[in-house]
Formats: sequence, structure tokens, C-alpha cells
Amino acid sequence: MKQRTIAKKVELIGIGLHKGVPVKMVLEPLEANSGIVFYRSDKAVSIPMKPENVIDTMMATVLGVGGVRISTIEHLLSAINAYGIDNLKISVDNEEIPIMDGSSIAYCMLLDEAGILELESPKKILHITKPIEVRDGDKFVRVEPSDQMVFDFAIDFKHQAIKEQKYKFVFSKLAYKEEIARARTFGFLHEVNYLRSQGLAKGGNLSNCIVLDESGILNKEGLRYKEEFVRHKILDAIGDMAILGMPLMGSYISFAGSHKLNSLLTQKIFSQSNAYEILTLDEHGEDKARAFAREFQ
Repeated sequence: MKQRTIAKKVELIGIGLHKGVPVKMVLEPLEANSGIVFYRSDKAVSIPMKPENVIDTMMATVLGVGGVRISTIEHLLSAINAYGIDNLKISVDNEEIPIMDGSSIAYCMLLDEAGILELESPKKILHITKPIEVRDGDKFVRVEPSDQMVFDFAIDFKHQAIKEQKYKFVFSKLAYKEEIARARTFGFLHEVNYLRSQGLAKGGNLSNCIVLDESGILNKEGLRYKEEFVRHKILDAIGDMAILGMPLMGSYISFAGSHKLNSLLTQKIFSQSNAYEILTLDEHGEDKARAFAREFQ
């Protein structure tokens, strides 16, 4: 399998979740071995997608260099990761990626419109060979060896609409679009009110977020999936793991994981060179890696 980019330039306009202002986003093809590159068109600054460029994980995953930042990148990166895209320029004219409906399905539709272009260089895969874990009390994220990409997530919220939820997702592009892509971000009404008092969440509303008060869900249409909350945590994790710069061949396991723990995990993976190997899918590539790569078709 070869590296991928998109076949043509595409764009959309949406609202940023926290600033609440319109953002124009443009996706453009890049050559092989360019990686995923974010570009602030209003600042003329490029921000390569690397673990060391993650500067904030409080409310979203944020990349930055030299005081210039791009926030809420995880939903877009989740779709990009699921489509197996290796090289892409992402331009925005403000500091946030548009939130759209709070899931990644709009980005899947945009990538479908753009089409996929295979390049001449072979694809690379990061294969986990030893377990790596990051913990914060009872919360943890961990990767373990596997011949697949698996996300096994559990959450436990003291709220009657959520409680304990578990979901195990075995990756394929088709399964991602059916099981994960439509899961929306969620928040609690008291948190939304506090964030707005701090100048955040200005673009959040019932059309792009599941909102819960003390007694239940405020969205009249209800949930899209029975386990929509934990499925969205998987959506986020797939996006955060995209920052590794290549598909993750391994099992990701988490209880109450977060953007912060995911960021620490990507950094820890690259700090332990004996715990992973990079497989190149050239003519001598391993059969198991080729089988893994076919799941992006």
C-alpha cells in the first residue's frame, strides 16, 4: 500500500466551538513524506503535526508554535486517520477547526468529496511491540501489541444518562463511518455556563453538542447510538493518536482517558524506541502489515 493524500482541494466554513466565530477551512494535497501540516492563513504560520507541538489539552487538543495555535483538531484528525491519509495541508483563517455537528461525519463527507490519491512512496505503520501506559490515578491509557488497530474504552460518569459505558472498536474505515463517526461531543450544562463566563464555548449549542443537565439530555432528538458518549471518546482517541504521524497497529485500551493522557502517551511511545517498530509497506513489507493496511480501503 502506498502513502495517501487527497485528490483535489476542498473547503468548508463552520463555527469554532470556543470562540464562536466563522472559520474557513481548506484541505489541500501534499507530496509524499510531507505529513499532516496545519496552516494559519491569517498568520502565515505553518504548524507541523507532531507530539511536541501539542501545547494544550485542557478542553481540546491544541497545536502551536511561536505563540500561534490551532485548537479542536481531534475530530478532523480522527476522520483523516480513519481514511489512512498520510499527507495533507489543513488551512484555517482563525485559531479553531470548525466544530460542525460535534462529530466527525462532516469531515468524512468532505474527504469523500475530495477523493483519495495514492502516491508513489510506500506507506509506514507504527507497530507496537511492548505495552506502554500512562496513568493519572485510576484513569489510564495504554497501548499493547496487536495485528489490528483496536480501541477498547470504558467510562464511568455519575450521571443517570451515562453511568458506566464500554465499547470495543476493531478498526476498519467502513466500521468507523458506521460505528464511530456520528458520535457527538458532550458536556454538562453547568460546565457550559462556566466556560462561557470564561470566554469559551461561545459556539456550543444543541446542534453541535450533547448537553446534559442534572436530570437528563436536553437534545430533543436524543442519542444517535446507545453508547454515544463512550463512542465519542473513541473518536477523540483516534484523532489524538493520529498525531503519531502514521497508523497505529496495536490495541489502545483506556479507562476515563483524556486529551491530556493521549498526548502524554504519544510522547511516551516515541521515547521508548524498544517498544515499537516502523513497518514500511514496500515490496518486502510484512504480510500482517499489508492485511492491516487493507482496512483503510
